[in-house]
Amino acid sequence: MLDADFFRRWMTATAASVDREADRLTALDSPIGDADHGSNLRRGFTAVTAALEKESPPTPGAVLTLAGRQLISTVGGASGPLYGTLLRRTGKALGDAAEVDEQQFAEALRAGVDAVMQLGGAAPGDKTMIDALAPAVDRLADGFGAARSAAEQGAEATTPLQARKGRASYLGERSIGHQDPGATSAALLIAALAETEGK
Repeated sequence: MLDADFFRRWMTATAASVDREADRLTALDSPIGDADHGSNLRRGFTAVTAALEKESPPTPGAVLTLAGRQLISTVGGASGPLYGTLLRRTGKALGDAAEVDEQQFAEALRAGVDAVMQLGGAAPGDKTMIDALAPAVDRLADGFGAARSAAEQGAEATTPLQARKGRASYLGERSIGHQDPGATSAALLIAALAETEGK
């Protein structure tokens, strides 16, 4: 069973990973975006970590709802609302339970991913964070490690795609040949989940 402490550790692990990889995320964002994806997410997840230390939410749902709220209020650009929606909707789907099992979490995360698709209008293959999140959710039933592999493969598979959503879509064919920064950061989020389980 997964409790509030597990989800707190997941958010802390994600923050550490984003901090380590911020420069790479910004480098990926540079040719096809605003060159601020890494710095924006670093600021957001630093705020998430600080809020969780201060408030200590009692349930998994409350942890993710608080994290989502922080990202929406502190991250500029599109990634704040998208990541914020992902975590808030997942948290809402988990409800007030003190503990959830992996099946319940998988269903809640799918609700979160569906909400992101609705908000951004993106589908798999559009060269967005959905290309990492959708395959990860599909594989969650096989374990967090399987989800991590699926997310990482999904992120890498965005390189030959032409962007159809977001800032990168303005570049048309020039977006081809660049790995999507949003899919890459989404893969970090899922990788942090697998790391948290292993600790």
